[in-house]
Amino acid sequence: MIEFVLLGPPRGKERVKFNRATGTAFTPKRTVEYEGRLAYAAQQAMNGRMPFAGALRVTMTVKMPVAASWPKKRREAALAGRIRPLGKPDVDNFAKSLDACNQIVWADDAQIVDLRVTKFYGDQPGVWVKVEQIGGVFE
Repeated sequence: MIEFVLLGPPRGKERVKFNRATGTAFTPKRTVEYEGRLAYAAQQAMNGRMPFAGALRVTMTVKMPVAASWPKKRREAALAGRIRPLGKPDVDNFAKSLDACNQIVWADDAQIVDLRVTKFYGDQPGVWVKVEQIGGVFE
C-alpha cells in the first residue's frame, strides 16, 4: 500500500482541445502541469519501487477550498462535512487525472478494479490518494 498527497487547489482533467488551423489535438497546459505535479507526488511515494502488478483498489479524497466570502456558519458546516461541494470539477474528472500515475504506481490504470472518489471541503485543499493491492497477481 502507498499513500500520497498533492496539496493545492484540486483540478480535474480537462477535455482535449483542438487547433482548427493545424487540425491537431492537444491537452490543455493546466492539465499537463497538474498531472505532472501528481506524477511527482506519486514518484516520491513509490520511492524507487517498481509499479504494482495485479488488481488495485484506489481511494481518492478531494478537498476543495471553502469560499472566503461564505458566512461563518456555512463555512463551519462545510468543514464539518455537512455541506458537500456540488460544483465542477466532477469526481470522474478527478479520477481521470490518475492517468498521471501510469508507469509510476501501476503499469496501466486498467489495473484499478475498485475506485472510490469523494469530494469534501477542507481548510487545506488538495488530493489524497491511497493505493492498495487486492490479492495476488492475476490476468
